[in-house]
Amino acid sequence: MSDLAAVANSVKAWPFVEARRLLERHRHGDTPLVFQTGYGPSGLPHIGTFCEVARTTLIRHAYEELSGEKARLICFSDDLDGFRKVPANVPQQEELRQDIGLPLTSVRDPHGVYDSFAAHNNARLRHFLDDFGFDYEFHSATECYRSGRFDEMLTRLLERFDAVMEIMLPTLGGLSRERRTTYSPFLPISPKTGHVLQVPTLERNLTRGTIIYREPDGESVEVPVTGGHVKLQWKPDWAMRWAALGVDYEMYGKDLIPSAALATRICRALGATEPVGMRCELFLDESGRKISKSSGVEGVSVEDWLRYGSRESLFFFMYQKPQTAKRLHIDSVPKAVDEYHGQLRNYVEQEANARLANPVWHIHRGAPPPTTLPLSFAMLINLAAAAATDDEAVLWRLISRYAPDLDRHDYPDLTAAVAGACRYVRDRVIPTRQPRAANDTERAALTELKDRLDTWSGEADADALQSLLYALGKAHGFDPLRQWFQTLYEVLFGTSDGPRLGSFIAVYGVPETAAFIARRLQS
Repeated sequence: MSDLAAVANSVKAWPFVEARRLLERHRHGDTPLVFQTGYGPSGLPHIGTFCEVARTTLIRHAYEELSGEKARLICFSDDLDGFRKVPANVPQQEELRQDIGLPLTSVRDPHGVYDSFAAHNNARLRHFLDDFGFDYEFHSATECYRSGRFDEMLTRLLERFDAVMEIMLPTLGGLSRERRTTYSPFLPISPKTGHVLQVPTLERNLTRGTIIYREPDGESVEVPVTGGHVKLQWKPDWAMRWAALGVDYEMYGKDLIPSAALATRICRALGATEPVGMRCELFLDESGRKISKSSGVEGVSVEDWLRYGSRESLFFFMYQKPQTAKRLHIDSVPKAVDEYHGQLRNYVEQEANARLANPVWHIHRGAPPPTTLPLSFAMLINLAAAAATDDEAVLWRLISRYAPDLDRHDYPDLTAAVAGACRYVRDRVIPTRQPRAANDTERAALTELKDRLDTWSGEADADALQSLLYALGKAHGFDPLRQWFQTLYEVLFGTSDGPRLGSFIAVYGVPETAAFIARRLQS
């Protein structure tokens, strides 16, 4: 065992906890362990897709560090699934409605670029994953079914049809009576229409490896269950995929716990061992509602996040407490950016075990870079907001006045953060933020702060200015003192929190801050 593995065995960081669970089923190097994530190409990849691949990648890396062996990651596209609904955000709506019921790989590409709708979305998925530098193997359901890769397990499921039905039928109470009586794990792909059919299996022939079903026009048809002539219902499909691909690990959302339990039983019925699994909580919107396209509650896209924050900050947000529901909205970005860079600073001073528990060790595969963000993202936002500007040049002039010797070429993180902060102010602050009026007590305290800054004769020292703020808050009876700082944020910036205000005044300028307070008191 390596020195790192010896230390990591006692670290409670969740990727290591999951990796240790996997070590209990270690196959001693005969074949690499297989991690899997799934994707439904009925729509474009989204932040949930990123989250699943990112978190699985973190566990894979932790496992490789503990075991000393390489593992594989399969990103599986369920692209043989039937096309059920036309997404609202694609062209050729009427034409696509004609393709309802076809496998996604037989649905036209509304953009006219690829051979099919699934091919278009699969290409976007792969570009998306490649752009983030994920190491993965792409698997298409259509290719796996048609190439024969799944034939052995499909034949076995035909043989054990009754056992699978015994598992599934008690769970179908939420379906209509007709659907319960017509349920079959096999969905024939009609040789007449090409549609994925949800019809009962009338007969099974184990010798020929076929099923007989009835077409919508009434004709009885016999098709083999191999070679891409059928697709499985998704829960049996999930289990079959585990068995056929030898999947050792897959995480899933809280809403899929019952489905994972069923898939586990089906996987065992197929004579295979189910993967180790991890339940992850769901993301919530700003008001605490579950983010769900089906319920109309939309979340933040990856593109939305990257407009303001870095990829690493998104990784950091995803890393934190995967089994706790989290609110995901644009206002999560500044905090995530600053906490990520705070952990980079902490890492430099930490002992080995603390480093292995630090999210940045996992995000950067054991080699976190030094941070080059000397000012917080929240500070940059408030500087721009106070200056009423979304102009990067103006923000750089403020920074240069505070640190005249700073060469922006030596601070790529700061350069990116300045650009992101200006976009954030342009999109989120200028149109929406409304600072509130001060009450009489707050106005008196703010007036004295303005007067003290007008007569400030010392250096613009952040600690000295912070001490002044503490003293004024106490003198004006704010108890607890955080009410005073919350007042400053709400009245000056229209937000409930923000950067360390002593540092803000030092960067923005003492006389400039006094003038800013005066303007806010007059408004």
